[in-house]
Amino acid sequence: MSQVSFYTGVPERLAYLCRLLRKVQRSGARVGVCGPANLLMRLDAALWTFEPLEFVPHLRVAPGSPPAPRMADTPILLVEHPQDLPHRDVLLNLDSDMPPDFEQFARVLEVVSQDPMQMDAGRQRYRQYQQLGHDVSHHVVAA
Repeated sequence: MSQVSFYTGVPERLAYLCRLLRKVQRSGARVGVCGPANLLMRLDAALWTFEPLEFVPHLRVAPGSPPAPRMADTPILLVEHPQDLPHRDVLLNLDSDMPPDFEQFARVLEVVSQDPMQMDAGRQRYRQYQQLGHDVSHHVVAA
């Protein structure tokens, strides 16, 4: 059963996502990030620039196409659909809905900003995970 972690009250979502991805990547885990194309594009740009002297290895993967064989070991993959990921380690969901087939992943991360629409969608996903019997941890980032 997937371990699900929610991070809520995030004041600056993109900056927080970059720090969280860096932390997970440093732990040795492979992370798949799924969400809307426009948000993935902004995250891709932010991962290149959030720390001036550091590079967080990542790759943006086009829908329906696997990463090139030489890129398959890249620890962070940005995809629109989780089924496009070659691994099932950690999934960071940036969509407003629960990701399809999330149960295939060892761990699922959900980051919710202080935006009222995101908070409502996050609460709904939280309840859905619980109703499906998953143990959901909750981390309040900012009060």
